[in-house]
Amino acid sequence: MQCEVVAIGTELLLGQIVDTNSSWIGERLARAGIDCNYQTKVGDNLARMVETLRIAVDRNDAVIVCGGLGPTQDDITREAIAEVRGVALDRDERLVERIRAKFGVRGREMVDSNLRQADVPEGARAMDHQPGTAPGLVCPVGGKVIYAVPGVPYEMQELVDIEVIPDLQLRMGERAAIVSRVLRTWGTSESALAELVAECHAALESTGNPTIAFLASGIEGIKIRLTAKAPTEDEAIRLIEAEDAELRRILGTMVFGVDDETMETAVGVLLEDCGLTLAVAESMTGGLVASRLVDVPGSSAWFKGGIVAYDSEIKFDLLKVPRGPVVSEEAAMQMADGVRQLLGADVGLSVTGVAGPAEQDGQPVGTVYFGIAIGDTVDVVHQRLPGDRPRIRQFAAISLLDQTRKRLLQLPAG
Repeated sequence: MQCEVVAIGTELLLGQIVDTNSSWIGERLARAGIDCNYQTKVGDNLARMVETLRIAVDRNDAVIVCGGLGPTQDDITREAIAEVRGVALDRDERLVERIRAKFGVRGREMVDSNLRQADVPEGARAMDHQPGTAPGLVCPVGGKVIYAVPGVPYEMQELVDIEVIPDLQLRMGERAAIVSRVLRTWGTSESALAELVAECHAALESTGNPTIAFLASGIEGIKIRLTAKAPTEDEAIRLIEAEDAELRRILGTMVFGVDDETMETAVGVLLEDCGLTLAVAESMTGGLVASRLVDVPGSSAWFKGGIVAYDSEIKFDLLKVPRGPVVSEEAAMQMADGVRQLLGADVGLSVTGVAGPAEQDGQPVGTVYFGIAIGDTVDVVHQRLPGDRPRIRQFAAISLLDQTRKRLLQLPAG
């Protein structure tokens, strides 16, 4: 079963509204084992809508049209579907009363423009479930089908779950499941990562199931998406598990999380496993590291707090950094140990560097020193980070967390 999603609305093309509906529908189709190879957006223009729908019907078994079912003059999805099918629109009096009743429940009068929402292409039917004033439509096109659902997210979601997916599964005959898993990596480029897993990638390409894809995610690293299709969800998961294990064997500690797991989540899990608490002293990042850490639910169990020592005098007086250059290995070392002792944590982190635009202490823009103090041991890592001031600061924050994660992985569980 091949299904395309067509999102209607000029506002989508102008960037005034982000098309989250298509993403949501795509995820629901995947869960149901229905392939979605195309997602298309088209403005509120009848000729272009008709052309888009004809193309979609031609290359798919089913099409889900989202939006354009309202009562205004630019809501013309019904007209477009009728033209594609070569039929007229009929007004369904049963739907008129259903829509009128919905206004009545709200204590409002239905205006005449809402009558348009009761128009149904000949040979089509309105969906039984109707969360809003716009009925969803099921419109056969030869041996294929067009579903029309409102663009209002909660109405669309109810209709897709209650009406569209079950109907698609009936048309499919046999059930299937599509499952995806995303491995999140940090520490290398997309091209270098692809070379590392080239043999694994080639093997998967030859079988076609599971599939593998690389997704560059800026400061959040490179994601590797595994997708498998099988008769059941459990079977699809088993296919993914085997490839997951192979990729982890190849990439080792580059893999820091799965799906929505962030770098700070990984650090928090390791701190809990080791029974350790953490504190951080930040200069150039200005609190970015602490902010990421407190985004993790339950971080109060292991995060003591942070100090933004932006001014050099704070470094000297509060963290006992020796007077002199503050963008240095010695400064990073003392900042990490100082915040660990000051806040009574087991682990102290620090970051100091040059975000730009000007040099500092004779160090070029992008120079960063990270300190990690665990007990009596303090490690310092020196890096040169790329980008402008905002990107250098963001890269510094996640890089410190990554260095901390790798250091914690060397410790025995508590």
